[in-house]
Amino acid sequence: MAFDGVTIANVVSELNRELIGGRLAKIAQPEKDELLLTIKTQTGQRRLLLSADASLPLIYLTENNKPSPMTAPNFCMLLRKHLQNGRITDISQPGLERIVRIGVELMDEMGDLCHKTLIVEIMGKHSNIIFCNEDNIIIDSIKHISSAVSSVREVLPGKPYFIPKTQDKLDILTADYETFHAAVLARPQPLYKALYGSFAGISPILAQELCYRAQLDGEQPTAAPDDCAYHRLFDVLSDLVNIIENGDFAPNIAYTNSQPVEFAAIPLTMYKDGADKTVSFPSMSRLLENYYAEKNLITRIRQKSVDLRRIVQTALERNVKKYDLQLRQIKDTEKRETYRIYGELLNTYGYSAKPGDKSLEAVNYYTGEPVTIPLDPTLSATENAKKYFDKYNKLKRTYEALSELTKEVKEEIDHLESISASLDIALLEEDLVQIKEELTESGYIHKKSGGKKAKVTSRPFHYISSDGFHIYVGKNNYQNDELTFKFATGNDWWFHAKGIPGSHVIVKTDGQELPDRTFEEAGRLAAYYSKGRGQEKVEIDYVRKKEVKKPSGAKPGFVVYYTNFSLMIDSDISGIRQAGD
Repeated sequence: MAFDGVTIANVVSELNRELIGGRLAKIAQPEKDELLLTIKTQTGQRRLLLSADASLPLIYLTENNKPSPMTAPNFCMLLRKHLQNGRITDISQPGLERIVRIGVELMDEMGDLCHKTLIVEIMGKHSNIIFCNEDNIIIDSIKHISSAVSSVREVLPGKPYFIPKTQDKLDILTADYETFHAAVLARPQPLYKALYGSFAGISPILAQELCYRAQLDGEQPTAAPDDCAYHRLFDVLSDLVNIIENGDFAPNIAYTNSQPVEFAAIPLTMYKDGADKTVSFPSMSRLLENYYAEKNLITRIRQKSVDLRRIVQTALERNVKKYDLQLRQIKDTEKRETYRIYGELLNTYGYSAKPGDKSLEAVNYYTGEPVTIPLDPTLSATENAKKYFDKYNKLKRTYEALSELTKEVKEEIDHLESISASLDIALLEEDLVQIKEELTESGYIHKKSGGKKAKVTSRPFHYISSDGFHIYVGKNNYQNDELTFKFATGNDWWFHAKGIPGSHVIVKTDGQELPDRTFEEAGRLAAYYSKGRGQEKVEIDYVRKKEVKKPSGAKPGFVVYYTNFSLMIDSDISGIRQAGD
């Protein structure tokens, strides 16, 4: 997940194709550190988003508009005064720096042609948008950086603009083999780290990809590869240079377990196995908008569900501790049967015990083996037998009580883990409503008296198999019960991950026989929407819905079945079409 120099090169290549010759029709500042430029080109209107946000700096073309404040900020007003209706003449990137220079020409107040530059620096917390005149003097910037903040460079009106050389990195666009080899070899660290540490514009993920393409282990030390291996790596690096110079980029997002994890301007070929895959995009702008929309969606729902997760996790930890303690206590009752047998043997053979004996040798008539029974020498054999029967009865009562308690606690643990699984697959705020309701009904959230019941708008996931069968997946325990016992009919098929929390999956048959491919796709959905997601293989139970029963008093989502089929399947659902797609 790196907005590196190669990604910037891809963006610059795209902007040159789309924006050169266009006129700045509108300039807006929807956020404190963000600009939205509307540019009229010969092929139509384009919007360019520029963000200097410390946590998420961005630059890309977008079709979406954003509301602006009623009163434009000072920086926005300044840009409107100086750049409105200006023509974009050039868009460039110095080397592979994370910097984009947008050149604009326009007439000044005197009617003379002048050139000004808008500079976007994509540098994490140091990101900025800087406006300069044709002499490279800063007119203003979206963030003011004084000497008190940075000893390297001041970014203030009237100061000269320059690129700070804070890192001594080489340029891959100009480096030859000897320079490359010496630079990487000089760093005694893992190969991929030495690669991105030596050259500007290369991120850690891109460095790992280059090593992978050269058939090298990026984690090995730089001293390990031989000269032949280094030549392979340099050839791969040279191919990257050709891609940059020719603009032959191939933007793609890498997914793991159907969640976006990385993106790059070249294919990430190392993501191709198991739950990993890549998806290509026609442009880097489209990729960035899609990637951050997905990431923001996941992040936002995680933030919204943090309180529910904390409640579930706290209750889960408490019940697990209780369960472990109860299991240890049950283990302590294992001697109860031994005490019972001692008592019975003493009643049978106690006549042979002499007063003051500390033990009695006898034959266990259940096994035919000899046994030594410890005795209290101050008690008679009959009294020792009574003592053992008392111990037996006490441990038996303890065992019976604990057995019932451990069953209840284990059911509660399973219930909480199923709620945790529901939180993992929630995508929207409305998906959390029923989960919160379930926690309230279970007593984990205090129920407010007189409070209105939240409206339920969340619906189960709906997929369509390759053979046209409708498949439904419950998002939480209430939806699982609804799907299984109210929506499904007797001959529909029911799927669930074996022995682990997960969603109920229903395949509507409409009286038809299911093809094998539909069974496999339903199995993949059951694996994906379970705690087994990401495992190489997950065991899935499937059965006709009529075989699934709900015990009286069982918690939401809990069912039993006694005859079933099973299959082992992966959790890759990328090829299954979601209804509405």
